[in-house]
Amino acid sequence: MRIGAFELIDPVPELREPHVFAMVRPWVDVGSVGTLTLNRLERFMGSKELGRLARPGTFFDFTRYRPNMRLVDGKREVKIPNSIIRYAITDDGPDYLFLHLMEPHSNGEDYTDSILEVVNYFKVKRYCRLGAMYDAVPHTRPLLVTGSLGDVVQNHPVPNFKVRQSTYQGPTTIMNLLSEGIEKDGIESINFMVHLPQYVQLEEDYAGTSRMIEVLSSVYSNIPADLAPVRRGQRQYRELNSTLDRNTELKTLIQQMEAYYDAQLDSEDESSPSTEKPASGTQLSPEIEKFLSELGGRLDSEPDE
Repeated sequence: MRIGAFELIDPVPELREPHVFAMVRPWVDVGSVGTLTLNRLERFMGSKELGRLARPGTFFDFTRYRPNMRLVDGKREVKIPNSIIRYAITDDGPDYLFLHLMEPHSNGEDYTDSILEVVNYFKVKRYCRLGAMYDAVPHTRPLLVTGSLGDVVQNHPVPNFKVRQSTYQGPTTIMNLLSEGIEKDGIESINFMVHLPQYVQLEEDYAGTSRMIEVLSSVYSNIPADLAPVRRGQRQYRELNSTLDRNTELKTLIQQMEAYYDAQLDSEDESSPSTEKPASGTQLSPEIEKFLSELGGRLDSEPDE
């Protein structure tokens, strides 16, 4: 069955007021937090593939998203990058759609319209976007998570989670057309963003994934907190400490980040620490001021939350 640019399996399953979990790569998937989170949720819920773009080359530049060559039963096959939709039917909650989306290089309006067609076809009740971004936060403190909940109520509070409305203005991604369409169609929309240490930049950040699942479990009672890869994330960040012992300059920088982080948590202001002035009494060195300034410039193109 064809819906927009997506080719779905036949017969198309019937879903009960499904909720969407979506990630967009590479736009807000640093540390592969969105990808890893969706993969864990899908394995836990026993998801199945629903469909993918019929002609991904309509939207993607394959000199930027490279196809992969692989051997299957002794024969070479080309795996083409694609946006993939999976689904899961549950007994103790809503059904789910998992959107593994890639940011388009062309025909962005047609791309976002096609995603909206799929969302509206299944009468999606809630759209939840997951992601991660780099920030001036230390790996020695609990990772910050920001986002919006709308009228959704948390089952229990989560430390270091801040609800905030983005006031960003400036260059952005065409994928925000999707966010606008979700809002115009009256679909409930929430999002969560994990803030990762800019100086770490792991290919797969399991500490960030753990924080994301921790926050999701505070909203979804059928997502257990112990699904999070806590020990693996702790081990990754713990291994950084041996590197710090050999790098005095970085160690000093992180100590100042810790003081900055702690001061921000004590403040009543819920703005991002990457764009915030330090609280009174918290002095930063010229080096970290420059670091924060440069990072703030890069984050000026951060996604709307």
